[in-house]
Amino acid sequence: MPELDLFNPTPEHAQLREMVRRFAESEVEPQALEHDRTETFNVALFRKLGELGLLGITAQEEFGGTGLDPVAACIVHEELSAVDPGFTLAYLAHSMLFVNNLAQNGSDAQRKKYLPAACSGEAICGMCMSEPDAGTDVLGMRTTAKRDGDHYVLDGAKMWITNGAISKTELGDTFLVYARVEGAGRSELSMFIVEKGMAGFSLGQKIEDKLGMRASTTAELVFEGCRVPVENRVGEEGTATLHMMRNLEIERVTLAAMSLGIARRSVEVMNEYARDRKSFGEPLNRFGQIQRHIAESYAEYMAGRAYTYLIASQMDLAKPGQRLDTDGVKLFCSTMGKNVADRAIQVLGGYGYTGEYRVERLWRDAKLLEIGGGTIEAHQKNMTRDLSRLEKLK
Repeated sequence: MPELDLFNPTPEHAQLREMVRRFAESEVEPQALEHDRTETFNVALFRKLGELGLLGITAQEEFGGTGLDPVAACIVHEELSAVDPGFTLAYLAHSMLFVNNLAQNGSDAQRKKYLPAACSGEAICGMCMSEPDAGTDVLGMRTTAKRDGDHYVLDGAKMWITNGAISKTELGDTFLVYARVEGAGRSELSMFIVEKGMAGFSLGQKIEDKLGMRASTTAELVFEGCRVPVENRVGEEGTATLHMMRNLEIERVTLAAMSLGIARRSVEVMNEYARDRKSFGEPLNRFGQIQRHIAESYAEYMAGRAYTYLIASQMDLAKPGQRLDTDGVKLFCSTMGKNVADRAIQVLGGYGYTGEYRVERLWRDAKLLEIGGGTIEAHQKNMTRDLSRLEKLK
């Protein structure tokens, strides 16, 4: 029998990992530091992901996608994040939050109209959920949609939107926007496709001077009497909470995979440095304090990796039902990735504190993963609630 490989279950997965790793090392890594320093999004490089078939990794082939599974999505996010988490976050917002979301929840007409351009990279897309006063409490959002004949009129603002702006003044192209239809209850949300150029849709502030993830753009998007055709509503009124829950699961697993990339690269850097650098006439890896940093980091990385790929292999993108463990992998991996990057800085000492060895950038980027896509506190709450319903663990 062939050997089971949890991380590359099929030859196609192994080929995908090799291809993305080569691309990451040859194309993504050389530009990472410059775009971090300038807080700019590399649009040309992003569009190369479309040429490789990565922007529609989980979308149906008939609409321009690649039709692969959650394990493949994790592979891409892990490999890209090992060299540039900021760039990878822009990829995630496009490929998971927009493309996968629409591929799973949209009508054939909507998929046919919007997915080919998104999968090729012609359009740069995102998803609008968080608001200035509603982050973790997504059901507390205040953006409204009022039916007016064959249109809806959207009013409100969305905050912290990745790919909201692709430059200081230019909006992204197409967004999935969650809003509450007037008169709907707290849990009844609807989702709309909003395009750049629609009247009443504008770029608010571009959020700059972030701690990390500086190579992905973050912005406020404003809706002031924004008229959206009825055919741009995704699904029936009041059904978008299910869409949201379904897509949050793959988002959290791929965010966990980003943390894996950060952790893996940090382990590689500290391992190489401790092997080659000498102190008191001995390689650093002969000292117990350094050994603890390296060994514990590797063990934690492998534990998170096994958990993430196990859950990814069990996921069905068409329906929710894995909240306990999709929250679990992100809860564990987000803090693990940050801690491993922190240990790498400690092992490298002063060199780790500079941009030359990359781990200071990885450490800065890692912190966002404890906040974005659900805070670690939200995961703890969700998991405790889900566990309280279980008599025994499987």
